[in-house]
Amino acid sequence: MSKFQIIVDRDLCIGAASCVGVAPDVFDLDADDKSVVINPDGADDETIIQAAQACPQDAIFLKDKKTGEQIYPE
Repeated sequence: MSKFQIIVDRDLCIGAASCVGVAPDVFDLDADDKSVVINPDGADDETIIQAAQACPQDAIFLKDKKTGEQIYPE
C-alpha cells in the first residue's frame, strides 16, 4: 500500500502520458487526455515518485498520507 496521496493538477497536465509510461497500473489518461489516478496502490512508492518526476509539467503532487507533508515536488 502506497504511503502517498497522489494528486494530479488537471490544469497543469498536458497529457504527455509520461506518468502512464512509468506507472501504467497507477495512472491513465481520461477522455480529455488528462492524467488520472486509477489505482494509487498499483506500484511501489519508488515507481510512483519516478512517475511524478517524469511529468514535464510537474502536475503530479505526492503527499505523505500520515503527515500531509508534500513529498514531491519539494
